[in-house]
Amino acid sequence: MNHFVFKEKELYCEDVPLRTIAEAVGTPCYIYSAATLLRHFKAFDGAFSGIRHLTCFSMKSNSNLAVIRLFASEGGGVDIVSGGELYRALKAGVCPDKIVYSGVGKTADDLASALEAGILMFNLESYQEMSTLNEAALRKGRKAPVAFRVNPDVDPKTHPYISTGLKKNKFGIGITEAVSYYKAASELGGLHIAGVSCHIGSQLTMVSPFVDALKKVKDLLGALEDEGIKIQILDIGGGLGITYNLEEPPHPGEYADAVKRELSSMNLTLVLEPGRVLVGNAGVLVTKVLYTKKTASKDFFIVDAAMNDLVRPSLYDSYHAIVPLRDPGRDKIKADIVGPICESGDFFARDREIENMRPGEYAAIMSAGAYGFSMSSNYNSRPRPAEVLVKGNEYHVIRARETFEDLVRGETIPRFLLER
Repeated sequence: MNHFVFKEKELYCEDVPLRTIAEAVGTPCYIYSAATLLRHFKAFDGAFSGIRHLTCFSMKSNSNLAVIRLFASEGGGVDIVSGGELYRALKAGVCPDKIVYSGVGKTADDLASALEAGILMFNLESYQEMSTLNEAALRKGRKAPVAFRVNPDVDPKTHPYISTGLKKNKFGIGITEAVSYYKAASELGGLHIAGVSCHIGSQLTMVSPFVDALKKVKDLLGALEDEGIKIQILDIGGGLGITYNLEEPPHPGEYADAVKRELSSMNLTLVLEPGRVLVGNAGVLVTKVLYTKKTASKDFFIVDAAMNDLVRPSLYDSYHAIVPLRDPGRDKIKADIVGPICESGDFFARDREIENMRPGEYAAIMSAGAYGFSMSSNYNSRPRPAEVLVKGNEYHVIRARETFEDLVRGETIPRFLLER
């Protein structure tokens, strides 16, 4: 069931008109459907029933405390990539033993904090990182549970900026070198070898790259066993795509069936790191038309949201459907939908067939729940938008809109400039 639907020509989120929220909270604002988030989590997690597994939400896709708490309340964990995400996860009530720590540039302080918290596993990416974590563990008299993120050199057939499993990418270690890394780690007193990790990219719309990567990882597991290195956890990452426009990604059930077939003979705990597939289509960015503009060659709708609020169209040239909150029943025109940022790249759509909107009317930028607010910025000194969670006929502001005062918090003018 889709929880963003038109009822009598008015776009609703569950049982609340989006226009009601926009008028009360202001625009731009992100609006999420709790029912959709819950449905997506249960569909994904439930697809792996029958095998030992842990669904760790990739919180870089949407790091709001309320969203994380919702998944944690269903038994989910999280995949983190920074000390700040560790702080958020713990603040949201995630059990530390359901947290995996990924990323190529973990600082010594962040590693120490995660070790102190007692997380499930560190996904290591280099000899130097391995040494840094070992030293931190020895100082604390602990053993850090580790995996190495291996790079299977599989083409995920996605946007090059979100491809992570090719040998030219910065992520992971070459799968052919992995045995030597594991042997080195086994000789360090501060580390406990727990697992193997692999993640090949984001917004994948086919199962075959996952299967190709798993086949290579299975060969590695066999080689490690030959060396007497026992693996308990296999972290196969995330990356399952969603429909933004014409994509036809596999259902989580199809993905799960393929994974189960490959791992049917293996006695492992599976860790999964879904992000976009849980939150992408559970959120929208609502914006208001400020002006319409016609030039000799183009029509423009200038809206109050901008690339600092949702950077995906500018960064990836990605598609997001854009619909008025109230069906105006007007003819469509071809136009660019642009924001007020002083960059030509500040757009949400170009040459898009869209209803002829008027100043003061609202529109929803769809499929904005993933990598929307979490990638937002204050460029052009723009306060970041509010975030709202809808449950049934109620809505809750889960992040207040930033103020101008927030923009300068922490900044100071040195005395020598004040005395001039």
